[in-house]
Amino acid sequence: MAKGKYETNVKPHLSLIECWASDGLTDTDIAKKLRISVDRFYEYKKTHPEFSESLKRGKEVVDYQVENALLKRAIGYEYSESRKEIRHGEVISEQVFVKHAAPDVTAQIYWLKNRKPDIWRDKPEGQKSNDTGLLEALLNAVTRAQDDTV
Repeated sequence: MAKGKYETNVKPHLSLIECWASDGLTDTDIAKKLRISVDRFYEYKKTHPEFSESLKRGKEVVDYQVENALLKRAIGYEYSESRKEIRHGEVISEQVFVKHAAPDVTAQIYWLKNRKPDIWRDKPEGQKSNDTGLLEALLNAVTRAQDDTV
């Protein structure tokens, strides 16, 4: 009896699939590399736990890296930079500088909105947006003006 596509195209490559996921390849990219349709890819994720776990492990690695990079960007960090003076192809001197990357406000906002949405979302529950308040104020002013003319 012939082996199914999962047995031939997927199962032998579970370690490689984990690497592809950690490299940031999308599900569609991985399906193409495995020479299976995207529909079959999602079917296999549901029916073969070892396949789903392999993808999950790979994606977790890169997710943690991105989270750490975002946090680093949000709070600022120090890094080294070197400058070399070269004459006639030879290094004459080398200086190493410690530099500071300032905290990034956009990264801070993104982090806080996702980590503490109850406090940091743009419009807390039950609060009207500024546009609605402005519109109501304009309508009230028009209504008062009409009342004054009657």
